[in-house]
Amino acid sequence: MSESLEINLDLDKLFQPAWATSPSDPNKYARYEGTEGEGRGDRRFNRGDRPPRRDFGAPPSGGDRRLGPSGPGGPRSDRGPRPSGLGEPGLAWDPSNGPRRDNRDNRDRDRGGRRPEFRPEPLIPIEVIIAPVQGGVVSLARQIKLCGRAYPLFEVATLVVQKPERFTVSLKVIRQRDEVTKQEVVIQPMFVCSLDDTLWLSEGAAANHILKTHFETFYQTEKQPCDPPKGVWTLVAQCGLSGELLGPPNFHTYQDKLRKLHADRFSRMPFEMFKSRVRIVKDEAVVKQWIDSVSSRFAYTTLNVAEPKVLHTLDDVENHFIEVHQSALIKQVETYSPKPDAKLPGAIETLLRVTLDKEKRFPIRVATALSNAFASQGLQFFKRDKTIVHVAIARPHHLDIETSMVSDTVRKIIVHINENPGSNRKRLLETICLTVIPTETSPAADRSVVALTPATVPLTSQQQAVLNDLHWLIHQGHVIEFASGLLETAKKPAPRPVPTRPERAEKKPSADKIGISAPSVSTSESSSAEPAVRPDAETAEITAAGIAATPEPAAETACQTPAPEAVAAITEAAPLV
Repeated sequence: MSESLEINLDLDKLFQPAWATSPSDPNKYARYEGTEGEGRGDRRFNRGDRPPRRDFGAPPSGGDRRLGPSGPGGPRSDRGPRPSGLGEPGLAWDPSNGPRRDNRDNRDRDRGGRRPEFRPEPLIPIEVIIAPVQGGVVSLARQIKLCGRAYPLFEVATLVVQKPERFTVSLKVIRQRDEVTKQEVVIQPMFVCSLDDTLWLSEGAAANHILKTHFETFYQTEKQPCDPPKGVWTLVAQCGLSGELLGPPNFHTYQDKLRKLHADRFSRMPFEMFKSRVRIVKDEAVVKQWIDSVSSRFAYTTLNVAEPKVLHTLDDVENHFIEVHQSALIKQVETYSPKPDAKLPGAIETLLRVTLDKEKRFPIRVATALSNAFASQGLQFFKRDKTIVHVAIARPHHLDIETSMVSDTVRKIIVHINENPGSNRKRLLETICLTVIPTETSPAADRSVVALTPATVPLTSQQQAVLNDLHWLIHQGHVIEFASGLLETAKKPAPRPVPTRPERAEKKPSADKIGISAPSVSTSESSSAEPAVRPDAETAEITAAGIAATPEPAAETACQTPAPEAVAAITEAAPLV
């Protein structure tokens, strides 16, 4: 019998680095006497026979480098002008020049180029229509009419988008013209299953949904025994992701099952990667389980048809469903309004999420729908300072109290609002009625006393008259009360610029063209410095007199009809009353 050998090895020390296994010295400077550097001397002042680094302007051997031609601390003439440094005039820092301080270029180069940019998938071409609930719009319009205040349209739209129960969402297909057929075609069709009112983007997806969810409604499944596969089977392939048995790799249905499983459950994974996840199992129990599964087959009997049929494969079932039931159960639609809890395709959910996020930031769709709904309720719109759109009971209409017959109360209201920017109803009543409206009662310790507000204070007849006139001014558009309570008067519209037309020089026809003899003018008059053209009144008198004194033309002259331009010129030059 061999004797056992005792091996005494410390594996921890064997696998440690050399610096960890070397003995540690408790005092490294125990033998230090302080004379080790005497032989070398001072390296700054004693260089020995070491030659200078430069051939020009270098100090002599053994001298101090700091001692220049002018002595210690003097200027160095052998160097050029010192470049401008930090904080000196003329500093120009350009970050584009020079090497980068970080190692981004090296990292990008190690990663094989620039980092790929993230690009989201494009949204499907379907129009999303967001509209407020009709009942809520009617109540909003009634409230605006009762209070008479002007509200920002986009602020109201923002309030509507905050809660899903305040608006409805509908989808609508988008059409475009086909250049080949010259017809309008749908870019992305929509299909609805009539059994559960679900939306799908293709007929095939809708048919698969019906066969998966409502299979028992159209087909009856029966399990029938059959002969097991012949031969000796010692191994089977099993999906490493789902655990489903696929059968031996040399079985005739193996490839079909492999591709069908990948298409049904793992279509987003590349096929080669999915194929690498398949493992081979040699366990006898697993092999027997596969043999038992293929020793029976399923038969599918059709239901709800005139002549029942027996189908043996799922492919036959799918073809039968497409031929018999698909046209009656799946309809193509133009618009669709999903329910709040409806299950939608992934592309539709992404479209709705992105659209609602944009709408919450800038509710243009809801604002457009609100404007149409408010207009149908009789409300008006205007822009405050040409920037923000407001909705109110009336549009601003300027009231000129200097030229209009108004009461003293109306005049006081207009003057107060114009002279006190930022005024409200409370200040208006206090100024015109000379009364102070309390807003809170005294002793704060008495918690049982209810705060007194202007709405609970009994109004006097004068205050009621002021409020009645203010109500009339607001509903006529002469005064605008905004949502914050601010009062403003309607601004006077700017005068419209009068279009100016270029003046045309009026051409007066001569007497020769119209067959009228000119009156005789004396030599003294012709030689005078007066202009040839006289004022209009004198010209009109002379022309009328000349026309009256003109003799009848000859027969051939009377037959000549003057030109229309000449007649018009005469009428303008000498109107006869």
